[in-house]
Amino acid sequence: MRDVIVNTTPIISLCHIEKLDLLKKLYGTVIIPKAVYDEICVKSDSVAKNELNKSLDWIKIIEIKNKTAKELYKSQLHDGEVEVMILGKEINASLLIIDDKNAKKHAKYLGFNVTGTLGVLIKAKKENYVQSIKPLIDKLLACNIYIDSKIIEYCLKEAGEI
Repeated sequence: MRDVIVNTTPIISLCHIEKLDLLKKLYGTVIIPKAVYDEICVKSDSVAKNELNKSLDWIKIIEIKNKTAKELYKSQLHDGEVEVMILGKEINASLLIIDDKNAKKHAKYLGFNVTGTLGVLIKAKKENYVQSIKPLIDKLLACNIYIDSKIIEYCLKEAGEI
């Protein structure tokens, strides 16, 4: 299997719709940097924290080696996003799962293959792990997770749902 690194928001989003297991089904073991783990675990009553801690048999937490590189991006990106990219370079990851538009732009500039939560849902539908992504998108929206209407339309087209 390939090395896939996941950022904070996709984990939180998938936990909110009770679909964190899609990462395991689609990619096997996934990796998160320590900063992502810390961001998720900051709230003691977090649903995502509980789900993440139950999934540590297939989600590996890795600390970045190049802590100096982290300082170069701090003004533009969150700690988790920065560590996702640094770790991606350190282990030559084949895919980064990031939702933030600015972070995706940085990751693509650095040469990474990038997808987000909705890309995971589309892949899950194409591989028959979910029947429809529309109800899952509706759940994300109900959890106050912002998704641009144009992106929703694009994803529903990609999934063959409109």
